[in-house]
Amino acid sequence: MSVQSLQEEKNRLRHAEAAQENWTVLEAATLLRLPLMELLFKAQSIHRTHFNPNQVQLSTLLNIKSGGCPEDCGYCPQSARFETDVQASGLLDVATVAKAALAAREAGATRFCMGAAWRAPKDKDLDQVIPLIQAVKNLGMETCVTLGMLRPEHAAKLKDAGLDYYNHNLDTSPEFYGTVISTRTYQDRLDTLASVRDAGINVCCGGIIGMGETIEDRASLLCTLANMPTQPESVPINMLVRVKGTPLEAQPKIDSFEMVRTVATARIMMPKSFVRLSAGRQEMTDEAQALCFFAGANSIFYGEQLLTTDNPLTLDDRHLFDRIGLTTATAAHG
Repeated sequence: MSVQSLQEEKNRLRHAEAAQENWTVLEAATLLRLPLMELLFKAQSIHRTHFNPNQVQLSTLLNIKSGGCPEDCGYCPQSARFETDVQASGLLDVATVAKAALAAREAGATRFCMGAAWRAPKDKDLDQVIPLIQAVKNLGMETCVTLGMLRPEHAAKLKDAGLDYYNHNLDTSPEFYGTVISTRTYQDRLDTLASVRDAGINVCCGGIIGMGETIEDRASLLCTLANMPTQPESVPINMLVRVKGTPLEAQPKIDSFEMVRTVATARIMMPKSFVRLSAGRQEMTDEAQALCFFAGANSIFYGEQLLTTDNPLTLDDRHLFDRIGLTTATAAHG
């Protein structure tokens, strides 16, 4: 892109931000390609307008039902179609979940997220999950679940149970999606998000980078998120964790600066959303994570385990926060 064309795109970006217009893929891709220092300055300036730049929100994730999923998401070790080390298990009981949530709260987490490897929950599944939600709520924590695709009546049932957030990631762009997943459509995911929003539940929705997508694919994903009628309250940005036995195990590791750029662009395009630095932190240096926080990430998954993959030790996270002067939120939000 020529200097003149780049300047024209910058002018269009300013206009789009000022007028709160829908973002275009070209505008988002232009942000992703900006010189890093310029991109970080823009993102940090916007971040400071809406958030305390020295504070991070902590969420803890628990796998409440592992493996056996019939889907073929190419990154996921919980698929029954792939030979991985993940063993299928039944739903955890209330006492086990409450104990884990209490430990997370005592470690500083303000939200407790629960994931079950279903394509879509049945009525009987929700009947078992609702007591788990209520047990976590009774501890004074915000609740989030990710259970697969939801019908409107299921979303309404979860809302009535007091659920605060529902996570359902888009994963990637509409254009690249079919390369990674064939067992559910992009529209299926959008329909679930619409059901969640219509039920009055907060939306947690983001994606994964490093699956072989282009910069334009990342731009398209961010546009899909940012152009929703109401932007997601939480936007998890994940770096692919390459798990042995999955179709994407041989994908090359991406440069951490790509993660930084994606976080910064998400912050610019969704200024009031919490941007969560999610899977992949185990492979990032402290310095790379610090850049992500500077770029506008203000939430993390906190605890040694995500659904099936490792996460940094809580003591390591606390040490990093101390070294760079980050404090943690004391009330759950975002």
